[in-house]
Amino acid sequence: MEATKKGFDFKKFMSNNAMWFVLIVLAVLLTIARPAFLTVANMTTLFTSESIKGIITCGVCWCILSKGIDLGPGSVAALAAVISASFAQQSDALNRLHSIHLPAIVCIIIGMIIGAVIGIIVGWLVAYTHIHPFIATLGSQLICRALAKMYSSAPVSNLDQSFRNFAIYKIAGIPMVVFIFLLIFIISWFMMTQCRFGKNIFAIGGNDQAARVAGINVEKNLVLTYMWSGICAGLAGALLAARTGSADPSTNGLQYEFDAIAAATVGGTSQTGGVCRMSGVLSGILVLGVINNGLVLLGANDNLTQIIKGLIIVGAVVVDMRKNAKKP
Repeated sequence: MEATKKGFDFKKFMSNNAMWFVLIVLAVLLTIARPAFLTVANMTTLFTSESIKGIITCGVCWCILSKGIDLGPGSVAALAAVISASFAQQSDALNRLHSIHLPAIVCIIIGMIIGAVIGIIVGWLVAYTHIHPFIATLGSQLICRALAKMYSSAPVSNLDQSFRNFAIYKIAGIPMVVFIFLLIFIISWFMMTQCRFGKNIFAIGGNDQAARVAGINVEKNLVLTYMWSGICAGLAGALLAARTGSADPSTNGLQYEFDAIAAATVGGTSQTGGVCRMSGVLSGILVLGVINNGLVLLGANDNLTQIIKGLIIVGAVVVDMRKNAKKP
């Protein structure tokens, strides 16, 4: 009996890896429908575009794990994009915002600092004033988008090639932004599985009162959670500007937070907190990316894409709720 209990649990294996099987099925079906799907050029496009959203997802999943939410990353990314890009404009740019020019790496770090500061403010509001994360992050979404438009009323363009190389320079045919996403993913995985911080957030998401009794500083850890989400959003914004060659305060990062929430939820991150696996988050990122890319190849209307995303989010939440209802 004991050996049976410790044996391979097929049902659990399928439950934990369902999205990977969905990903394989989607890839096969799209390859049959559109052979161009599996070409090197299309795969490069897919991974490049989804890497930036993936970086945001690596931050948002922590907020959901803590039984919260973050609706601000798209706007934070836009603000970080226009500010970091303004310091990377070429000296002869006609629409140059100011005369200050900084090295490319400093511009990227500025984007991350902007995200970190906003994340700390939001985290403080959530942790110490007990404002619901939905309200706090919705406010940050509106404020950051407005600040981005106030900083620059038009797209910031004519960016230095050294800045752009952070996203588009290729190593073995793979864009740099993909490697940066993988680095952020590994850091997030390491923190979640190997660090006390990760264990604390699992405990807080599962039961914050029990975590407090166990000696965990709930407020401090929540601030760090939203700071990490902000850092990821700021980095994503700077890389988005580097990839496209300009930063548009109106459209950069638009609805990226919803893609991130969808990817994390589809990947098994529970909306009730306390449950998250980075491997699942990765599968969610790839599934959403394949769906986005596949619908474009099939010539689907953008509105249809949004409808499908909405249905996926609702469906994933319903499945999560049913799982939790079955728990003793």
